[in-house]
Amino acid sequence: MTTTPALSVVVPLLNEQESLPELVAWIDRVCLQHQLTYEVILVDDGSTDASWQVIQQLATQYGQVKGIRFRRNYGKSAALNEGFTAARGDVVMTMDADLQDSPDEIPELCRMITQDGYDLVSGWKQKRYDPLTKTIPTKIYNGVTRLITGIQLHDMNCGLKAYRREVVKNIEVYGEMHRYIPAIAKWEGFTKIGEKVVQHRARKYGKTKFGLERFVNGFLDLVTITFIGKFGKKPMHFFGTLGLITFFLGFVIAAYLSFAKLAYEQYGMTDRPLFYFGILCMIIGTQLFVGGFLGEMISRNSPIRNNYQIAETLRINQTQPE
Repeated sequence: MTTTPALSVVVPLLNEQESLPELVAWIDRVCLQHQLTYEVILVDDGSTDASWQVIQQLATQYGQVKGIRFRRNYGKSAALNEGFTAARGDVVMTMDADLQDSPDEIPELCRMITQDGYDLVSGWKQKRYDPLTKTIPTKIYNGVTRLITGIQLHDMNCGLKAYRREVVKNIEVYGEMHRYIPAIAKWEGFTKIGEKVVQHRARKYGKTKFGLERFVNGFLDLVTITFIGKFGKKPMHFFGTLGLITFFLGFVIAAYLSFAKLAYEQYGMTDRPLFYFGILCMIIGTQLFVGGFLGEMISRNSPIRNNYQIAETLRINQTQPE
């Protein structure tokens, strides 16, 4: 019979053969010092170096190490999602494989989950060892994300995070949505979200896997996840409302031009640019309303339309008197 570990550490990786032995040894040392039962799940996201061979050696050396290997590169979100599925710990923690996240943060992050009652704790790399070309766009990105999601985290995309087990078992991470796991968790009802200042270490091996395009992709993903979180089960509320407002604006313009034509007859309606703007508003409004109606039809026929997060169920045993 296998015992459930107190901690699962999920590590997505791509071409990190040099850093893996040092990272796993560090995690093992910290967990042993603090008497934490643990497992490490290394998810190889299609590495082209010897990362998988290193993982196999580590699994032999440490009984707590597990490995998952993708046939090709699917991205960090896919790696995290598979790691979350395999995780068995009461606390699930994620960290990057490049040694920029310090395993020394593990005990305090676990304490904040188990004792302080947080659903999710995100690391905040207050002092970063990154070039300005990365730190300045990151600050802008985090500011916009706080404004849109309402989650007051200084470092939304920090790879070092801790979760209560129920959180990772009730969310799905896909595409490039790993940047917005706190937002996904919040919209699934896990609202106790905190942060902790953590140590940021300079990269010791290899090179960064991200370029500036991640900021463009990140913004598009933010728009997507915001819309899905608020209107995924009620698309008519968004498209229908926007469509009615746009159509009404066009109708008012057309009514005004019609009245002016009948009252003054000084010009032809089609001679004024406002006429075409009004017609355009009515056409777009109709399309938005129909789009919302079709979205509502699709949503109501979805097999997951009634999937809700149930925190707990209370059953009262009512025994009928004889």
